Amino acid sequence: TRSAEALENKQQQRKSSNGDVLPESAREDAFDHTYKEKEGPKPPRIIVWKNVILMTLLHIGAFYGVFVVPSASRLTLLWSVLCFLISALGVTAGAHRLWSHRSYKATLPLKIFLGVANSMAFQNDIFEWARDHRVHHKYSETDADPHNAVRGFFFAHIGWLLVRKHPDVIEKGRKLELTDLLADKVVMFQRKHYKLSVLVMCFFIPTIVPWYLWGESLWVAYFVPTLLRYTLVLNATWLVNSAAHMWGNRPYDKNINPRENKFVTFSAIGEGFHNYHHTFPYDYATSEFGCKLNLTTCFIDFMCFLGLAKDRKKVSRDLVLARIQRTGDGSHRSG
Repeated sequence: TRSAEALENKQQQRKSSNGDVLPESAREDAFDHTYKEKEGPKPPRIIVWKNVILMTLLHIGAFYGVFVVPSASRLTLLWSVLCFLISALGVTAGAHRLWSHRSYKATLPLKIFLGVANSMAFQNDIFEWARDHRVHHKYSETDADPHNAVRGFFFAHIGWLLVRKHPDVIEKGRKLELTDLLADKVVMFQRKHYKLSVLVMCFFIPTIVPWYLWGESLWVAYFVPTLLRYTLVLNATWLVNSAAHMWGNRPYDKNINPRENKFVTFSAIGEGFHNYHHTFPYDYATSEFGCKLNLTTCFIDFMCFLGLAKDRKKVSRDLVLARIQRTGDGSHRSG
């Protein structure tokens, strides 16, 4: 209704007590309704065979790691879970909510931790991850979307990493305003030393710690807390791009593809409230339900409690209800 839309527009311009919410025109993560795909035949897909081979070998190694799990000690299994959580937070609380969407502010110690954790996740450096993610939001489900879900589950999940980017992805990525990332010393330091940081954080430390501290075999330490853990974090992240754009309900905006997907919410520690997230990308919690099934939000809240983070941006309840009334699919529940 017009009244709901007017309320939403009015409240989007207000300053929240938890942080300033920029108007859509000033946000690089707001969808660009003016973009039009080019007419004519699509450019040919160019397969990057090096990536195909590496991803195939990685998943074969991870599959073997599943059969090695029974041989791992309890401490090694706990270490694997810890490495999974640290890696995931480097993506969800770090590259995603902090650096891509600027949905809260972090102190230098927290930024350093998240930068190190992001290297453990090994999903491209923070600068490249955040740039591509802003392009994804600005041009979602179009040729300029790096992992356009309209091209199918496989492409949105992993296929986009196995082929050359669509020319529109490259073109739009170059035009984004990225001065905040370029001015961030942690982001630039990680980018400069990315290969070394990945070797140390993603492969060396997860393998060496169990071997050195409690005598785990290097074989088990390499295949379980390193390869298997790394592959699980990758696929948990990819499911946000694929499954959460295809399966689930759309209580906030029925006109966009992203969905609310509980399995993705669990596997990606809170990133599966995806219809909400694409409707309100600046909300630090990516959900209206706070910490419920949202470990990343719990982490950010705890960092604020410790004084390591501040200025969390949050959508007001009235704005959420107005949007549900205006564009929701009728499936909304209060909790």
